[in-house]
Amino acid sequence: MTKSVPSPFKAVIFDLDGTLLDTIEDIATSLNLVLARHGYPTHTVDECRMLVGYGMKELVRSALPAAAQDETTFLRMQEEMKQAYAEHWKDESRTFDGIGRLLDAIDALKLKKAILSNKPDAFTKLCASHLLAPWSFDVVMGHHEGIAHKPDPQGALLVAEMLGTEPSEILYVGDSGIDMQTAVAAGMYPAGALWGYRDAAELTADGAKVLAGRPEELIPLIETAPRT
Repeated sequence: MTKSVPSPFKAVIFDLDGTLLDTIEDIATSLNLVLARHGYPTHTVDECRMLVGYGMKELVRSALPAAAQDETTFLRMQEEMKQAYAEHWKDESRTFDGIGRLLDAIDALKLKKAILSNKPDAFTKLCASHLLAPWSFDVVMGHHEGIAHKPDPQGALLVAEMLGTEPSEILYVGDSGIDMQTAVAAGMYPAGALWGYRDAAELTADGAKVLAGRPEELIPLIETAPRT
């Protein structure tokens, strides 16, 4: 980041899992319950951190062994994953330390804020309404039919339209290369969340213009927009 000027962003779009919420324990628990039930190898939490990001369908597909990749098995496992996650989504999930302070700062500046996730839309809204209840978001959108998964920019551009904000005036915060690619493709300013599930090398390689080790580190960025 170079020189700063008094030209604030008008909105912030957040990824959900690994950015606003630490959900990996509940995702791993749900996934492993389903895999173990059928005798398939399970995955450690660290392995699951590398599997998440493309949505629940791809999580299940990536977690299955090669011998279980037929469509019938995949569809059954996908449905069982939905059922398991519906039971365990809030066992251990919580906001990351510092997220509350960042969201409060955004509200104090009267910026719009939104959530865009590859998580199924119903689960995205459920997690946001319960685990982020103290804060109001202008848009909460998970993946649903008719909207391409990130890193396709379709969802991000739709959120920008719903916010009534130009993409160039939006700070996009996410913890994965998928998020950074999405922000770049949508013409938004990509900020990498190092407190999440992926590392600096991935975020930088996929277009992050700034990296933050803690949510609070983004507060100066929303107070004065960067000039690159």
